[in-house]
Amino acid sequence: MNDLFRLPLGDVVETGVRWVIDALGGFFDVIAVLFRGLYDWLDASLSSPPFWAVILVIAAFAYWSKGLMLAVGSALGLLVIVAVGQWSNAMDSLALVILAAVVAIAIAVPLGIWAARSDRVSKTLRPVLDFLQTMPAFVYLIPAMLIFGVGPVPGMVATIAFALAPGVRLTELGIRGVDPEIVEAGHAFGASPGRILRQIQLPLALPSIMAGVNQVIMLSLSMVVIAGMVGAGGLGGQVVQSLSRIDIGLGVEAGLSVVILAMILDRVTSGFSQPRARTPRAAVKSGNSDAATPAPATATSAEAEAAASVPSESSAERPAPVPA
Repeated sequence: MNDLFRLPLGDVVETGVRWVIDALGGFFDVIAVLFRGLYDWLDASLSSPPFWAVILVIAAFAYWSKGLMLAVGSALGLLVIVAVGQWSNAMDSLALVILAAVVAIAIAVPLGIWAARSDRVSKTLRPVLDFLQTMPAFVYLIPAMLIFGVGPVPGMVATIAFALAPGVRLTELGIRGVDPEIVEAGHAFGASPGRILRQIQLPLALPSIMAGVNQVIMLSLSMVVIAGMVGAGGLGGQVVQSLSRIDIGLGVEAGLSVVILAMILDRVTSGFSQPRARTPRAAVKSGNSDAATPAPATATSAEAEAAASVPSESSAERPAPVPA
């Protein structure tokens, strides 16, 4: 009875995947060489310098993002990774996460912009994103291993597919959430659609886009352990090794290192997503304290930049007043 009503979906998908591998083998080889070269370069850039130099660079990014407290906390967390002997593995995982997140963001943001500007594209992408976001992460490793073999490249490809959806969704949400009146004002002043996108919609949608970037990075980091099962190495390889050996100490050290990296990346990216307040200068400096006190801003910095970017009519183009 079960054989009578069984749908051979798995056989069809396997046949299709093997046909794609045979037909596009050369293209996948180029992708594998490119990803492997970029990963080796980035991994060497993070692992070759002394650990204290890398910690200073990351602390500088943290200070730029949120201030001194995050910089000090990031430096202390990275020193803990050094102290437990997981620095090299942490840099391997960080290189994989950065590269996979950059590729995923480079795909997700243009797709989100396209979906925000076209309802048809949005409706087409929605089921695809639902499929990518709900499929178990382990399933991505099977075709990735068949296409790219064993190593960091299949883990990177599986990470990109797994982390892509939030970037697309939040980019589309941010652009669609821009006030239509501001967009209409841009059209009224004759701004082109490209200029409206660059100088009005993207600046106002930046918090939502950066939230998508944050989610992409977090999901990429969550795939580190799973990517370790296909030979990606790094902290994921250490977790898999501790599981095979039932080594509690190694598992705790590698897991704690993953948590520290996740906290640093989350706080830094969330700091860049927050609008930065600008202190207005006093127009007139005099002995009067009221005149020296800047007036409170009536609009956010993003809205001010968007309004300033719309071309205004010059005084030469305005008609002269008719005398009474």
